Amino acid sequence: MAGSTFGSMTQQGVRWTADQVLALAPDVASRKAGSRLGAAGPWSGAGSSEEGTVWGLCRGSGSNPYRTVVDIADSTGPAYKCSCPSRKFPCKHALGLLLLWAGEDGTVPRGQAPDWAEEWIEGRRKRADDKRAASAAGSPPSADPEAARRRAERRAERITAGAAELEQRLTDLLRGGLAAAERAGYGLWEETAARMVDAQAPGLAARVRELGAIPSSGPGWPVRLLEECALLHLLDQGWLRREELPDGLAATVRSRIGLPGSADGPPVRDQWLVLAQYDSADSRLTTRRIWLHGAESGRTVLLLSYGAAGRAPELALPVGPALDAEVSAYPGAGQPRAALGEQFSAPAPTTLRPPAVGVAEAARQYGDALRDDPWLDSHPVTLGRVIPTPDGDHWQLADADGELALPLTLAAESNAGLWRLVALSGGAPVTVFGECGHRGFTPLTAWPQGPGAAVPLC
Repeated sequence: MAGSTFGSMTQQGVRWTADQVLALAPDVASRKAGSRLGAAGPWSGAGSSEEGTVWGLCRGSGSNPYRTVVDIADSTGPAYKCSCPSRKFPCKHALGLLLLWAGEDGTVPRGQAPDWAEEWIEGRRKRADDKRAASAAGSPPSADPEAARRRAERRAERITAGAAELEQRLTDLLRGGLAAAERAGYGLWEETAARMVDAQAPGLAARVRELGAIPSSGPGWPVRLLEECALLHLLDQGWLRREELPDGLAATVRSRIGLPGSADGPPVRDQWLVLAQYDSADSRLTTRRIWLHGAESGRTVLLLSYGAAGRAPELALPVGPALDAEVSAYPGAGQPRAALGEQFSAPAPTTLRPPAVGVAEAARQYGDALRDDPWLDSHPVTLGRVIPTPDGDHWQLADADGELALPLTLAAESNAGLWRLVALSGGAPVTVFGECGHRGFTPLTAWPQGPGAAVPLC
């Protein structure tokens, strides 16, 4: 890693905001618990170094305080170590320590790290250096490329058989009428999804499971079920006729089916503004989504990372700062997903903001994105000069300079971030980054109209 920007940044006394710290929380409960520990009361022996290390002892329920240390200078985002039994990363103690450090009230003075903190820092940085050296040396090619080709062909044959079976099941459903789906219950869809798993098509399986939640889900469910069946049929046909598709769309179909891909696009180095970070979880996996915007390239890309159930993914970036890094795109027409490559600095505060558009342009951009990926649920967009406004029992983002508005998704309306957005606006226009889709707009981060730091909303 090149010389850390964070090192010189802390020498000048620039700290993260509380919102940037809390954006690292793996869930709402951790955010609340960490906020309660962001005061000096439970802490002792807290300190920080110019190299970007923060440490402290936090009084807990046991006889010995918890040892907590954070490596902020790591270019992939903060790394954490705490002696508490929590399996969340960062735990509430790490969040509280960072909030204490961000307060700039002298509670976390500069000093020499204790042995237990120094030992962990040196160990993890050595492991990082070894990993970079191994990566630079390159990995050997596959021992048997022909065997790999045969495995890929066998999997493609299984997927083709699964797609053909799914087409028949969709045909039977439509012939029997959608009312039959309501009577059959969720078991019908779970059994079909299991067949797609057997066919090694996890993308098809996931979409089939989503169908099972639609019947009896409220007014208009037959229309929603028919729409989703049509999209599933389109994906099936895309796979069965993939040889006839343009390369970009064919790559998108393979990705939606669930075939793994690699980020083989050329590396793009830029100052990447961290727009948003949020997690979603099911019983098996936690998925973290991080949106970045390149100041020079103008590209908005999505980083995905995963953690086992109950554990947060390792990659974490504070919302608002920017980092000098390379990213490489995954294949697929219009696909925003990318992989984070070499980082040349740690995330550093910035005055950069993504370029914003109006409501009409946001809707047009989403429509254009659907041409490249018909199965797209939402598209990243930054709205400028919008005001959060109630609309009956719901909320919308109204264009301050026009008469158009985008409704918020139901999930956004039930999120506490809505009230942070309303408070930030106070009836005045704000800039909002989020995801625009057929269900509405989900705000993820906002900025005040004048100078001010990013406010995470998720």
